[in-house]
Amino acid sequence: MPETPPYTTAIRALILIIDDEESIRESLEALLTLERFAVETAPDATSGLALLGRKAYDLILLDLMLPDRSGLEVLEEVRQYDSETPIVMLTAYGTVETAVKAIRLGADDFFTKPWNNAKLVLGIEQTIARRRLESENRRLRSELQERYSFDNIVGKSEPMQRVFSLVEQVAPSRSTVLVTGESGTGKELIAKAIHARSPRSGKPFVPVNSGSISLDLMESALFGHVKGSFTGASYNRKGFFEAAHEGTIFLDEIGTLGLETQAKLLRVIQELEFTPVGSSVPVNVDVRIIAATNENIAEMVAEGTFREDLYYRLNVIEIHLPPLRDRRSDIPLLVRHFFDRFCRENDYYLDSERRSTLDFDQDAMRMLMDHAWPGNVRELENAVERAVVLAKDPVVPVEMLPKNVLERHGMSPRNLPLDFKPAAGASLPEQVEEFEKRLIVDELQKAGWNQTETARRLKVALSTLNQKIQRLGLDVKALKAADG
Repeated sequence: MPETPPYTTAIRALILIIDDEESIRESLEALLTLERFAVETAPDATSGLALLGRKAYDLILLDLMLPDRSGLEVLEEVRQYDSETPIVMLTAYGTVETAVKAIRLGADDFFTKPWNNAKLVLGIEQTIARRRLESENRRLRSELQERYSFDNIVGKSEPMQRVFSLVEQVAPSRSTVLVTGESGTGKELIAKAIHARSPRSGKPFVPVNSGSISLDLMESALFGHVKGSFTGASYNRKGFFEAAHEGTIFLDEIGTLGLETQAKLLRVIQELEFTPVGSSVPVNVDVRIIAATNENIAEMVAEGTFREDLYYRLNVIEIHLPPLRDRRSDIPLLVRHFFDRFCRENDYYLDSERRSTLDFDQDAMRMLMDHAWPGNVRELENAVERAVVLAKDPVVPVEMLPKNVLERHGMSPRNLPLDFKPAAGASLPEQVEEFEKRLIVDELQKAGWNQTETARRLKVALSTLNQKIQRLGLDVKALKAADG
């Protein structure tokens, strides 16, 4: 009868113990092994530093008094090339002065011998958890900065370069920013870029679409409420401002706020506090405000629908995003950016480096450059996504452009395959999905329901076709049987 394998659990962390007393090393190793830590030991500074040179540890337990060097010297040397690995000092000669010096040199914690087992284990757990959280925050902050870098906010034109320069200038401050521009110009993207470059980048970025929240719920949404403050308030609720504490709140469509809410927003800016609905206790908050609008707020002030004092508080620094028609030289760059993005998402027309091989023909690109783009970058993005889905060749012809672009040049869109007519009121993703479904069924039918041949005709990998068939809920066997 085979032996029962020993009970094993995941190792929580790898710890290095550097201590000259064998009994101490053995005692610590036994304690930490029981707590599911992996442990390695060294009896002196030389062997401990040698181990550190060969592998990474999650934490170092370092004795203050070693036979060949002092623990403080080892600590100082490790910190010269490694600022990340947590180091906890151990000594039988614990004094306040020694502890202060160790912390100043980069130690994370300090325990005296004999130690309390429970407190030592808890201290080790908390130190490792804290360092891992700090490392994760740095990684996320780096990803955030990369995602909202100027390479991803596409634009080489002079107007956009001025925007980028202003973003770099204002990001480090805590000043309120008002981002203006037509719908679809990318105001939220600029707000995120400011946050990503600010000292608050590791804290929350909370977007609030003011236009999508009804006026009677706006105050509760922004500032929260207490239980019983109004009908339906069955529990305490934090608002967006409290959620954004120490971070950035992005108030989109600021012009839709009612006058009463405007007055309370002004108080937050001036006093850095607010009072939740139904409460009498003010809440202090540290939040940077970035507001955005596609309306002329100055005209609203003149009409009496927007508070003048709030307007000046919000408009400390204005960043105006130009419409796409005023930055036409950016259109080819944006087209290439969107082709790459949507081809990767759909696994269509990609080269070995996963860049899109699609491009518009000369006539199509000329029309794109000449179009007025009332929906700005968002409208262009939709046009490129549509082209990716409909493309049958690497060169996308004029006929694949949206109807409004073609009609501006006196052309009618080519009839789509299968006499495709989108449902009234359907969104772009819904229309794309319906067309994709009909196109795949049509090609399967033409290929005699052979999926390998269908994939070849559609110029996609067979695995990609199978994934799409599953995602779209197509029952190929049933369709084939129905086709006779």
